[in-house]
Amino acid sequence: MKIERCGIKRQAGYLYYIDKNGNIARVKMARGGAKGQKSKPEVVKVLNLKRVPEHLFYIDKDGDVSSVKMARGGKKGAKRKHKKAKAKKVKKVKKAKKAKKVKKVKKVKKVKKAKKAKKSKKRR
Repeated sequence: MKIERCGIKRQAGYLYYIDKNGNIARVKMARGGAKGQKSKPEVVKVLNLKRVPEHLFYIDKDGDVSSVKMARGGKKGAKRKHKKAKAKKVKKVKKAKKAKKVKKVKKVKKVKKAKKAKKSKKRR
């Protein structure tokens, strides 16, 4: 939702933002390797905006000030659903591991039985 129409034309190499006083400011962007060259912010337009809690204020592509209600906490119950899904997955994995162990035990028992049968045949 547009708050104020400013029509600011952006200049390449500058970062535009709304400062703590509610004015539109810009600062030269830092580029790699240029250490120690900090530029001071320059006020582009004085607005004295009053911020509303739980809203994000930004400069849109038209150069106007807009605001959006911030998403806090995500969807209702999303965490619970995630936990349930994770628990199901863990159960499936545990079940699969248990099945593998059972198969191994059965296989080992078969092998032992076969060995016993061979020994008993040799003794006869």
